[in-house]
Amino acid sequence: MQRLTGVGVSPGVVSGRAVILIQRAQALRYQIAPARVPRELERLEASRERSRQQLIEIRARVSRRRPEMASLFDAQLLMLDDPMLVPRAADSVRTERVNAEWAVHQVFQEFRAVLDEVADPYLRERTGDVADLVGRLKMNLRQGVAAPRDLLSALDESSVLVADELTPSLAAQVDWTKVRGFATDAGSRTYHTAILARSLDVPAVVGLHNASELVQAGDLVVVDGTAGEVVVDPTDEVLARAVRQAEEHVADGAHSSLGRLAATADGVRIRLDANIEFPEDLAAARYAGAEGIGLYRSEFLLTDATAPVVDEDEQYEIYRRMLEGMAPAQVTIRTFDVDEDQLASRLSRGPLAGGWLVDQERTSRQGLRGLRLSLARPELFQVQIRALLRAAKHGQLRIVFPFVSGVDEVREARRMVGAAATELVGRGDVVPRVPIGVVIEIPAAAYTADLLAREVDFFTIGTNDLIQYCLAVDRADERVSSLYEPLHPAILRVIVMVRRAAARHRIPVSLCGEMASDPALLTLLVGLGLREFSMTPGAIPMAKQVLAEVRSDEMRTLARRVLRLPTAGEIEAELMAAVGRLSLK
Repeated sequence: MQRLTGVGVSPGVVSGRAVILIQRAQALRYQIAPARVPRELERLEASRERSRQQLIEIRARVSRRRPEMASLFDAQLLMLDDPMLVPRAADSVRTERVNAEWAVHQVFQEFRAVLDEVADPYLRERTGDVADLVGRLKMNLRQGVAAPRDLLSALDESSVLVADELTPSLAAQVDWTKVRGFATDAGSRTYHTAILARSLDVPAVVGLHNASELVQAGDLVVVDGTAGEVVVDPTDEVLARAVRQAEEHVADGAHSSLGRLAATADGVRIRLDANIEFPEDLAAARYAGAEGIGLYRSEFLLTDATAPVVDEDEQYEIYRRMLEGMAPAQVTIRTFDVDEDQLASRLSRGPLAGGWLVDQERTSRQGLRGLRLSLARPELFQVQIRALLRAAKHGQLRIVFPFVSGVDEVREARRMVGAAATELVGRGDVVPRVPIGVVIEIPAAAYTADLLAREVDFFTIGTNDLIQYCLAVDRADERVSSLYEPLHPAILRVIVMVRRAAARHRIPVSLCGEMASDPALLTLLVGLGLREFSMTPGAIPMAKQVLAEVRSDEMRTLARRVLRLPTAGEIEAELMAAVGRLSLK
């Protein structure tokens, strides 16, 4: 038995099997069931093969321009077959029963430790080559995994999360019915984890310094948020006492906010909707207290490999059930937001077949997605629009177009909506008026927001892509992913610009994306003048509690200070200081 002492920030005692999250390295470590080992090995091998093909393509492009650089990629291709890398990671999956991502991360750490001991400077510098290859393997392991939530969904019941740090945006994606408590290396009573733990009403201990290194995945752990203590491999007596205390603890703090509407401490109403990906998520949204669905990602109908491409009637049934299930609340459905590769992969059957450019004829895959792709494939777009308009009479529907860059696209899309409505009326259908909006997620839309506002009924600010395109950062590229910064001054100023354009034209504007799921960022966004947000359902109870503890006038003052700061680091420091003062109240 081992006792680790930290700072208790949320009272209560829980026990469970440890899941290890190393967020700085973007690695999640958890034990897998024996039956899942073959699937993890398949994922690892698929990642290796994708990495091999990518490196071969990169080598070919580079060798045409810089033949002397091709040898760098020869070395990485050889590393892919080195028994000390992927095969060793596979052995870890088999023997330790850990997930493939962690196995790759662990092998790299061992490899780096060996190279760091080597006296030869040339060999030591090869660490960067290995890191680049490992980053590629990790990136390819993430294919088919939409978000951290998908990894965390694989956890067993009664888990305890042990992390180096736990950001609110990630915590919002955890299923807290499975994860009963958490412990982190970082944190203090005045850090955002204090608000996080109190909002979730789960026992938590922070400031443990090295718990994520000492605790192994699958260890039995007791988290005592009252005493500020974590017990690893507890005795039967300690475990029995923890179980008794857990049964006595009534975990209703987070749930108490479910039935009430969100508002700040000074009474300013805030609307909180839910983002969902599948119709089955509707129950979670209602349970969390969402006022509506702020973003339904309809593209799963095309990209879900387990389901056929759906026709108009099938789409209609899905949309109808969703509108009826959320009635009388509002449901915003985003038209298909896929790129040409995702669409091309489904062209072998159904109404999408034929007429697509082969790979050799494409000059680029960049940018043909969202509304642009829908307009390029009008037969696909019309099927979806007719299904949506038919379903509209069953609830409060809004349609939002993704990846819009200008007024011409919106006018053409609205013309097609009108044509679909006319066709349906000709069939004898009743078609109510449906509000049409756009997602502001690329700079062209943001800088013409005043023009777009004249053409649509509402805006949705899509922060995930907006940050990526404004800062020219590919979130999947680990070499630059650290530059993906929501608090960059440019991002905050763009958000303000869009909000003002919407206000001038008197149309509602909401914000969706990971920014809304982070309680600290949420308070700043309120200060910037936003009043409607859409987020993952699990973040809603936390958001309600945090909002109830802040005053909108104080947040406006904070926002004015923040907008004058020149760097993301200074903005974050100012914001965290404000959050820290809040947690002491």
